[in-house]
Formats: sequence, C-alpha cells, structure tokens
Amino acid sequence: MHLTVHPSILYVGTPVVLIGTLNEDGSPNLAPISSAWWLGWNCMLGFGANSKTPQNLQRTRQCTINLPSVAEVSQVNGLARLTGSDPVPPHKQARGYTFCADKFGASGFTPEDAELVDAPLVRECPLQMEAELTAAHPFAPETNGSLIALEVRILRVHAHPEILMGRDGNRIDPNKWKPLIMSFCEFYGLGEQVHRSRLAEISEDLYRPARVKEMMEETTAAK
Repeated sequence: MHLTVHPSILYVGTPVVLIGTLNEDGSPNLAPISSAWWLGWNCMLGFGANSKTPQNLQRTRQCTINLPSVAEVSQVNGLARLTGSDPVPPHKQARGYTFCADKFGASGFTPEDAELVDAPLVRECPLQMEAELTAAHPFAPETNGSLIALEVRILRVHAHPEILMGRDGNRIDPNKWKPLIMSFCEFYGLGEQVHRSRLAEISEDLYRPARVKEMMEETTAAK
C-alpha cells in the first residue's frame, strides 16, 4: 500500500544541463539546472526568477544548452552553490551560495563560440544546443513570482562524433550517449537498456520538424 508523503523536492530524475548566457558586461555566465524538457526542437527551462541566468536570457534572448555526460560530473559539481548574482540573493545565501564572476574558470569548463548566438558553448559537453527565447511563463503562482519557465527554440545542435550512430550522422546513439542525471539532488548515470521500445521502431524522420528538414536541405545544397 502506498503512503501519502510530502517530499521537499520532486526531482525524480532529469538530465543535468548547463545554460550558457552573457552578462551585461559581455562576460560569459554558466549555470547548471535540471529543470529542462523538450518537445521537438523546443525546450522549457525552469529557474528561480531572480537568478542571473534567467535575467541574462530574458535580456539577450539567447542561450546555449549544454548536456554533460557522466564523465563531466566533477566539473558540474564544481559549479554547485556558485552564483553570478552580486549581491547574493538572501535565499541563496541561506543555502551557502557564493558569488563567482568566472564560473568557467572555477569549474574547469572551456567556453567556445557558438555559430548563431552570442552565448558561449561548453567545449567539454558531448551535446550542445544553441537557442533563442520565444516566451516567458510565470510558474507556480503560490510562489509569488519567485519561479519562471522560459521557453526557447533550438536553432542548432552540435554533437560529438563519438555519440552518433555510425550509419546516420543525424541520430544520437542511446547506447553511446551517457547523460548526467540528477535524482533528488544526487548525481546518477543511466544503466543498461532494460527492454526494446516499440516507439524506437518508428523512423525518426517522422518526428523531424519541418524547419529542421529545411535546415538539412540547406546544408546539403551548400556542400
């Protein structure tokens, strides 16, 4: 029989992502979050509304979404409890956060230029996305505006060759891709495949958005 419980958090297991943005002075900012989900080539990102990253994203309307693998867990952990907000907001002070002007330097990650946005990519992450802001949604009214969900459109995806399927350069191989997962504030990786999925039998081409097909055609024509 199930029990009624009251967990403080409901991070049941989602991928860790590193959001790259630009500060007002043009310096790069980097923030780890695990409130991210995708539908097609659109993504929803959840933040504390007063944090530096959502402020940067709403101001510049650009960001990068970088997905680390389990191999980068130590560097991701190096970003924990660092904030680009100065002064540090009271709620983050209470949780032990400190201000850091150079989060790339503090974590050992390397910024690199994106192709379509000004925000920095993270070189070490096997999967990188460039994105633009399309909408901002106040989240959880009972928090009196302290949470926000930012909807972004993916403009370009970069993947390390080691995580791609050999015969299809446009598919990520789930047997090679080992994303870093956060579950109830602890780090985990993925285990072995437990069952073959009937959904995996459907051609991925049937899911590809029209604008992505246009990008592929433009790339082919340019070669």
